[in-house]
Amino acid sequence: MHDKVLMELHREERNQQFAVGDIYMGRVRKLIPHLNAAFVDVGYEKDAFLHYLDLGPQFSSLNMFARRIQQGQQPGADLMNFPMQPDINKEGKIKDVMGQGYVIPVQVAKEPISAKGPRLTSEITIAGRYLVLVPFSNKISLSSRITDDAERDRLRKLISSIRPANMGVIIRTQAEGTKVGDLDQDMQDLYKRWQELHKNLKGAKPPQRVLGELDKTSTVLRDLLNENFTNIHVNDDTVAADVRNYLKSIGHKEEAILKVHKTPDLFDSFNIHRQIKQSFGKQVNLRSGAYLIVEHTEAMHVIDVNSGNRKNASVHNQEENALQTNVECAREIARLLRLRDMGGIICIDFIDMNNKENQRKLHDALREYMKDDKAKHNVLAPSRFGVVEITRERVKPVTKVSTTEKCPSCGGKGVVQATVLFTDEIESGLRFLSEEGTHKKVRLTVHPIVEAYLTRGWWSNMAKRWSKRYGIKVEVEGLSNAEFLEYHFYDTEGS
Repeated sequence: MHDKVLMELHREERNQQFAVGDIYMGRVRKLIPHLNAAFVDVGYEKDAFLHYLDLGPQFSSLNMFARRIQQGQQPGADLMNFPMQPDINKEGKIKDVMGQGYVIPVQVAKEPISAKGPRLTSEITIAGRYLVLVPFSNKISLSSRITDDAERDRLRKLISSIRPANMGVIIRTQAEGTKVGDLDQDMQDLYKRWQELHKNLKGAKPPQRVLGELDKTSTVLRDLLNENFTNIHVNDDTVAADVRNYLKSIGHKEEAILKVHKTPDLFDSFNIHRQIKQSFGKQVNLRSGAYLIVEHTEAMHVIDVNSGNRKNASVHNQEENALQTNVECAREIARLLRLRDMGGIICIDFIDMNNKENQRKLHDALREYMKDDKAKHNVLAPSRFGVVEITRERVKPVTKVSTTEKCPSCGGKGVVQATVLFTDEIESGLRFLSEEGTHKKVRLTVHPIVEAYLTRGWWSNMAKRWSKRYGIKVEVEGLSNAEFLEYHFYDTEGS
């Protein structure tokens, strides 16, 4: 969360297999020459996909390393005296480096999505907090987000002095400003995992997992935690112990950042359930009155931007109002892409703007809002029809949360918005009437069950709270012939 707004949502399925980063011994099932790819059996119901370009330049070295281990010719994980093989041809053919029935080490690059099996790579990497180890390489790469030249030189020289032989390293953004001891410890931890991989490869038979990725708690902390985080809230003692140990292992200065709660529902305490339901529906409402329609097709995601009842008294120009609405929605769209893990092609139909300068401002704003998105992405300028196309890296299935429930008034034959969104919709209407400033009293007609929900109790009386908040006296009337989630506003004259 950032400023109490939900930014990312991660789930861990019980006994989940084929997570990104897992390493398997796979068996080549079939070569597809016209795709220059192979289908590999790693134990999933559908064979995994391995393209020639995902083999990595050092595929021959990795293949020989695994073969020597299984033949007992590679007693240690050290690559100091390992006979490195030449890099494979970048424009070669997959049939030239492997055949049907070959047993090869592979790493999951993308989780199974829809009817597709996992996407694989043979360019093995082992990720840590500050560094990523790349076996059979001697290249040191730095995150492009580290822009200070002096710091880049410091990190490159430091890693050159501590990296194992024939081990390449990618220096992550979190390494910026990190002390020598912390980087060295991270390197040692990564090398221990490499040694574990070496041990597990002995006698491994496909489809066997030889090295698993860390659990979700550790990977989220590893990839996201930085000095800008102020609190980690946990309501489970076991998880709390894991987090505390992780903070100690990375030398985090303030263990007080960890807050342990006794409440059984932490998401309810921080209003996260409500935000999830507001953000995962087909219609996403913004506080200003604008709203988004988000739909997922087989080929792409489509987002439609609507001004709704958005009203800004200070803006009298339609073009300027369209720009403000579009920029506001761009910020929300950037958040939704991260929150829902929407990947592939995303097409956004913004409100039409004729001014080329305003289109440029929108494009710049959207790119700026997406800067914090760690997934690789590309944002194109608005087309002549006002549509913005985005491509975003897809490494796991889109996060889905159902925001519909069966409607009791139609016997479950149709679906309606979840109730938490229904009250927000009513409140949005009241806010609009309040901004008009012409109503001092309104009558709200709803189903009798909804009337009881809105007017129950003294402290929880929602209608009274709305009256006080918006300066409009709200009278709620229950109509037995109304549909369950049907509502209407009437003024003092009944119109």
